[in-house]
Order: sequence, then structure tokens, then C-alpha cells
Amino acid sequence: MTDIASLLPHVGTALMIERVVRWDETGIVTATTRHRAADNPLRHAGRLAAVHLAEFGAQAMAIHGGLRNRAAGMPMQPALLVSVRDLELARAHVEDLAGELEIAARVLLATPSSWQYEFVVTHDGARLASGRVAAMAHALPAGQGR
Repeated sequence: MTDIASLLPHVGTALMIERVVRWDETGIVTATTRHRAADNPLRHAGRLAAVHLAEFGAQAMAIHGGLRNRAAGMPMQPALLVSVRDLELARAHVEDLAGELEIAARVLLATPSSWQYEFVVTHDGARLASGRVAAMAHALPAGQGR
């Protein structure tokens, strides 16, 4: 079992991913029910807009990077999400979907200081969202994150 909280600077309800299904050097598959959680901080007026699935994809990317670093004996490397591109959404909101969402992310580019991944979010085999996310290494300000 993967300790996801140790791989992300996010804490508490800001963690969108609950478990790692599988991963290898080139990608990761994760799963979560956080889209249904009433305390999800991305909700507005009780709804979770599908556009926020980009954050789920970004967290899957960050978890994958953390697992790769851990496997190489390197520490977690804080980063900032710098872009979301080619975002495609199949519906407006997702909080009413029963069961888990599956988030798959695949490395497109990885350097020591920047990463780009493509991601796909599915529910019960149907595609809900897809796109690309990019991040750049960035030290966290004092007092933020871990």
C-alpha cells in the first residue's frame, strides 16, 4: 500500500487521490471516491465541477513523480502546476457518480526540473476527462505543505 500523503504537499481534504492501483516508470493508475465527499474543498454550492478533474490528474502526476523519486532514493520534490492543456470534459459535474473514479497518468516529458503528463479520468469505463498537465520544480514557501 502506498502512503500517498507522504508523496504530496497537500494535507487533509485537499488530497484527491485515495489509492494507487499500479504504477511503473512511465505511468500510474490511481483511484478515488473523493469526488463524492461533501468536504471536498473544490466543491462549490454542493457541486464538484468536472473541470476540477484536472487537479485529480495533476495529483496523480505528482504521486507518480514521488514514487519514481522514492524508487531512485531521492526525496520528494515540490512543484507548482504551471499548465493544463487540451482539457476535454464529458460532463459538467461529477459529485453524483457512485463508486470510484480511475485516474491514469502517463509521462510525456520528465526533466530534473519539469514534468509533463497526459491524464485520463474514467468512471465505470467511461471517459470523463482527459488532458495534459505540466509542473515545474519549486520550493514551497515557509509554513506551507510539509
